[in-house]
Amino acid sequence: MTQRLYGIRIARISTVPFFVVAQLKHQIATLGAQGAQVTVVASDEPEMALLQGLEGVRCVPIDIPRSISPWRDLIALVRLYRFLRRERIQIAHSTTPKAGLLTALAAFLAGVPVRLHTFTGQPWVDMRGAKRWLTRASDRLIGILNTRCYADSASQRKFLIEQGIADASRLFCIGAGSLAGVDVQRFDPNCFLQNQRESMRQLLGIPSAALVLLFVGRITVDKGVRELLEAFQRLKATGNGVHLVLVGSFDTGSGVAGSILLSQIDHLSDVHVVGYTDSPESYLSIADILCLPSYREGFGTVVIEAAAMGVPTVGTEIYGLSDAVVHGETGLLVPPRNVEELTGCLEKLLADKLLMKKMGEAARQRALTLFDARKVNRQLVDEYCNLLRKKRMME
Repeated sequence: MTQRLYGIRIARISTVPFFVVAQLKHQIATLGAQGAQVTVVASDEPEMALLQGLEGVRCVPIDIPRSISPWRDLIALVRLYRFLRRERIQIAHSTTPKAGLLTALAAFLAGVPVRLHTFTGQPWVDMRGAKRWLTRASDRLIGILNTRCYADSASQRKFLIEQGIADASRLFCIGAGSLAGVDVQRFDPNCFLQNQRESMRQLLGIPSAALVLLFVGRITVDKGVRELLEAFQRLKATGNGVHLVLVGSFDTGSGVAGSILLSQIDHLSDVHVVGYTDSPESYLSIADILCLPSYREGFGTVVIEAAAMGVPTVGTEIYGLSDAVVHGETGLLVPPRNVEELTGCLEKLLADKLLMKKMGEAARQRALTLFDARKVNRQLVDEYCNLLRKKRMME
């Protein structure tokens, strides 16, 4: 195989390594296999160990705080600058908001030739006052200082341009969107035998015949979990035998739209909270519907993971999700924060197994066609090569 990025020094920078492991591990492995010298930079947390051993990849821990912390932010900025200068990085590519801002500043000052950032959702959409202004201005600065930026969906790109965050000539969407596509070999319903599915149901205490509604993501307000719980309780009040499985960690530190606590959930009947998992496909294998009633999403990677598993999605009609879900074909979209319409759509799908099956099949076909990680990663490698040629750093 031709190593198209042989010897190119690339830094992929995120606030926390969990994001890299969950979203970018396959993509980073592809860059390493293409001959690039890839350095992953993120805060020093246990997930860093999961990146060790990838071909051509090493990890450099730099503490990048999620929240505003002037002193720690300054230290992180200085350390990033020194790292980028010392390693003579040729491509600095950031994701996540705080890492994006600090990397944009450090890479610009260090003279990194190709400076990139991928927007994955805007926290300031749900903020008010000075905090909203400051966070929004940070995104604007990211758009100014980088060589170019990416949105992980066409609708997010349109939103960011309309909001004046980045100029249309410097903001792009790779392929059909998504951050890194989906590993269609891993997320494949044919990998799970019936006895494996039954074992998972028994582990959770879900009857064999019960329908399963699944949520995967941060358990917090801005993911629409309050609306989901209210809709679920309304379904149960009508005698519906559906079960709800919540997969993800409780996020009490995002400081955006508020927190949800386990004590608000654990008394509810037929609700199963399983915490974080590194194998969401196991839960998707027993799911009938994925529900993601989020207030904001850059794209919604879990939606195409569910799609690859043949599971339709009920989500919200917001930028990002409107690219991940084709309304009426691969799932249904409802207005955000609307419990009544969310309940109605869930009730409609749960009552029509044929429609669920049809939507699930369409979702899987779309995921295979547009979002196969191998295809998305090839498109990213093409992008890197084109940018390097423009800088005359590659023939």
